[in-house]
Amino acid sequence: MFLPHRQGASLAFRLYMLVVVVLDFTTQMAAVAVSWQMYRLTGSAFDLGLIGLIQFAPVLLLTFIVGYAADRWNRKGIVGWALAVQAVLFAWLATASGLGWVTQMTLFGAVVVLGVSGAFLDAAMPALLSNLVAPEQLSQQMAKVTSISQMAVMVGPAVGGVLYALGAKVVYGTAAVGCCAAALLMLAIGAHKQQPTDDEPISLRSVLAGLTFIRSRPVVLGAISLDLFAVLFGGVTALLPIYANAILHIGATGLGVLRAAPAIGATLMSIALTWRPIRQRVGPMLFFSVLIFGCATIVFAASKSLALSIAALIILGASDVISMVIRSTLVMTQTPDSMRGRVNAVNQVFIGTSNQIGAFESGLTASWFGAIPAAVIGGLATIAVVLLWSRLFPTLFRADEFSEEGLAG
Repeated sequence: MFLPHRQGASLAFRLYMLVVVVLDFTTQMAAVAVSWQMYRLTGSAFDLGLIGLIQFAPVLLLTFIVGYAADRWNRKGIVGWALAVQAVLFAWLATASGLGWVTQMTLFGAVVVLGVSGAFLDAAMPALLSNLVAPEQLSQQMAKVTSISQMAVMVGPAVGGVLYALGAKVVYGTAAVGCCAAALLMLAIGAHKQQPTDDEPISLRSVLAGLTFIRSRPVVLGAISLDLFAVLFGGVTALLPIYANAILHIGATGLGVLRAAPAIGATLMSIALTWRPIRQRVGPMLFFSVLIFGCATIVFAASKSLALSIAALIILGASDVISMVIRSTLVMTQTPDSMRGRVNAVNQVFIGTSNQIGAFESGLTASWFGAIPAAVIGGLATIAVVLLWSRLFPTLFRADEFSEEGLAG
């Protein structure tokens, strides 16, 4: 396990990293169980896509509330309560799976709860990070968080696939224990500095401040919307159970490997970015990485070789993390602490739209045309988005650095 021990890395930051590891590990592990269990129950590609839509709905509906909460109240407490809710949920799923009570509606209901708790986590966790490290260390520490997160994302699905062979109850039980551990680690972080919001009472203006902030900065808007539409069309995660079962014929364990492959590429790239951080040619690098993402999607879609499929997913993950790091750096460095919860909440809507609505879109198009044509269409649409966004946001396309001068030039 990679932990930052260099000078300046505080105990609180190391505990935060452990929370990220455990949370991402359990979330990805449980996602394998939910998707595979749903597919075994219904055999429906549409239901696999619907999982993404249902999980995203609470994120969309609660966007401004969770963002305001993360700026108004203690972020550590918000994270702790959200983790406790997930622990109870996974314990219930473990019990229900062991007793044979799990149905299609049981899984959909669980996904709703995960969506609600995840909305609070997504708003509070990134904002909390900025309270635990010095401003001059933020970019480097964000790269470390990305590295350790991707390691957990890489291992989680593979472990989930292996444990599922012992039964879904084992996967959910392990996830419940993991969430309990993460909640305890969050409590151990102790007090942290958090810039208070203005004394303005809750109002439509105050809860919408994050959206207003993003709209006032076209470069930030262009970066996160490019990522939104690229992953919306190009994501293939929802189709992986179909590829594992009907195309590559590799079963639940193989599904875990496929889900882990993008994280392998993302981990390797995030480690590389830790040593060679992005400082110049920010715009061209962003657009080129999304272009590679689309091409890798097409290669995976057409592949019937396990080795080629894994390689394409690794490249897909590596290119995606470049876009993610650029977007995250822009958001965190250009947002005052008193608004980071609300801005992060809006940013998570963009991320959630691309991931969850993208999963629904993948399942829907796969049910219409088949998995392979659906993935090919998604990759081509991603390439089209890159070309269009280079015209719509020329300043972003030409941006050289993250500084105001670099973004202006």
